[in-house]
Amino acid sequence: MIVSRRQKLIIILLLTYWPALFVLAHIPIPQLVRKADVSDKNLHFIAYLILVFLLWFAFSPDRKVSGRRVAVWLVFAAGICYGVLDELLQGVVAGRSCDVMDFVADLTGVITGLIIFTFFTFWPALLIVTGITVFALTNLARVSLADLLPAANVAFHLSAYAFFAALWIQNINLFSSIRAPKIKWLIVASVLPLCFLAAVKFFSVAAGRDFRWQDVVIAAAGILAVVVATYLFAFVRCRRIETSADA
Repeated sequence: MIVSRRQKLIIILLLTYWPALFVLAHIPIPQLVRKADVSDKNLHFIAYLILVFLLWFAFSPDRKVSGRRVAVWLVFAAGICYGVLDELLQGVVAGRSCDVMDFVADLTGVITGLIIFTFFTFWPALLIVTGITVFALTNLARVSLADLLPAANVAFHLSAYAFFAALWIQNINLFSSIRAPKIKWLIVASVLPLCFLAAVKFFSVAAGRDFRWQDVVIAAAGILAVVVATYLFAFVRCRRIETSADA
């Protein structure tokens, strides 16, 4: 069986992520997490959503989920069995406990992932999983990250939304006939990430969290930096092609 470069990368990420997830879940809860008053159910959901994403696309990098495929049930069983083992082992870790509702959150993450992958292939699925993760991480703590770790808050908003924009551009390039450096491409590439940012912040305010315009500016800067850089790269490439053709 030929393993593509992308599949190799996913396997490497899986082999890195899963042990890291195990270690983080089986140490006493860090004081910083306690101060942030983080919803551990959201963390469990995100963790298992990402895990099942890596598991599925390590097995089937170019296919959607189908209930008739053995790989689907192997991934589902792996997620569930690990969730059970995870909770049982947490019962012997100081400061942690075996919680049925944590397992429900794990199960929800696994099922949500498999449902998403039923309808979407790798790149759209990665965009959706990234969006869910960014949304959840933004809203899972009752105490603002900016108050606890200002530098980390800046890095998160800049990198997370820039990555989301880059994924959206990849999906445009794969599934749309619109190409940079057309102005229409510039608009399409910008609108969804900026609307996503607005939706996340609107939900945060609706949930009673403080609105920080600095976070919006930083996130928007990350989005626009990726969009503009991609646009300029395409523009320069087109000009070079035109110049070569004229010569």
